[in-house]
Amino acid sequence: MVSVLIAPDKFKGSLSAEEVARALERGLLEAAPLTRVVRLPLADGGEGSVAAACAGRFSPEKITVTGPTGRPVTAEVAVRGRTVLIEAAAICGLGVLPGGRKAPLTATSRGIGQALRCALAGEADTIVLALGGVATTDGGAGLLQSLGATLAGEDGTPIGPGGAGLAALRTVHLAEARAALAGVDLVLATDVDNPLLGAAGAAAVYGPQKGATANEVRELDDALAGFVRRLEAADVAGAAGLAEVPGAGAAGGLGYAGMLLGGRVRSGADHFLTLLGADELLAGSDFVVTGEGSLDEQSLSGKLPVALARRARRQGTPVHAVAGRCTLPADRTAAHFRSVQALTDLTDQDCANDSALSARLLAQCGRTLADRWIGRGDTETDR
Repeated sequence: MVSVLIAPDKFKGSLSAEEVARALERGLLEAAPLTRVVRLPLADGGEGSVAAACAGRFSPEKITVTGPTGRPVTAEVAVRGRTVLIEAAAICGLGVLPGGRKAPLTATSRGIGQALRCALAGEADTIVLALGGVATTDGGAGLLQSLGATLAGEDGTPIGPGGAGLAALRTVHLAEARAALAGVDLVLATDVDNPLLGAAGAAAVYGPQKGATANEVRELDDALAGFVRRLEAADVAGAAGLAEVPGAGAAGGLGYAGMLLGGRVRSGADHFLTLLGADELLAGSDFVVTGEGSLDEQSLSGKLPVALARRARRQGTPVHAVAGRCTLPADRTAAHFRSVQALTDLTDQDCANDSALSARLLAQCGRTLADRWIGRGDTETDR
């Protein structure tokens, strides 16, 4: 019996990773019903990370914390034993802004710190913070404040929310926040390699998509630079150096705040593959089907499909890719994938914004894979 691992990322704006996997499975089993299929929805540290974890080895738990504009939000975290996965986008992301109204100067990461406190109350010893998709550019100031850090203005009162609040910062004390996470392995999962400041930093690169004008981008970058200077003046060891570490600019500077607390930046794709047991499943598979919404130049830098393909190659397991669109020529994908199918090659319609159409086309891709690489038989499905 042929065993197939279906392990895609989400198709952003269209289908979750689990929905992509189910659609591919449906088509594959229609054409080759004897196939044994294992689904492993994946995420790389951005939106959908908790859902992917809970489709695998983790269980969901609801928490209520402060959202990006100060209103409460209810979000899920993923829990397995004493490991907790927190998805930043679910707490202070663009998708949870009330009415979708962006707040580039004042959006806060306070809720992330509250989520960390919830995890600590449950005696977590490993916390994975999935960075990406946030509405904030506050350098993680809100996170630090909710863990007990003192970030005060000239008059000694706490600074206000967001990057705009950082502009008033005069006094910094991180001891209480650092003590809160003592002995905890804080993993900062991201595939973003931006530093905190400058032309490639958090404000310049991601501020505009959070609603910041050109002047506001400069204001935010200046505020973040002032934050670093105040940390240096407070003798916070390595404050300036950490601002230059790749990943410090992830999630509006949450990467930087996490490193100040002793966190370690890790590739989101590789960390999630390990976290969800991908190597074990690869070892038992005859081939793998993976994919993402856009297979492009960024994918080759180590995004999930390519990261998975590299692991599969070490085990001699062939990998096939399915994407919403593929902008890479065949000679660029051949090193990673035995075959590539793109939904845009199957329709003239806008499948990126039509989840039902995307699901039908993915099922068609599943049938094609079965016809070309498997054959026909009866059904056996895991998970």
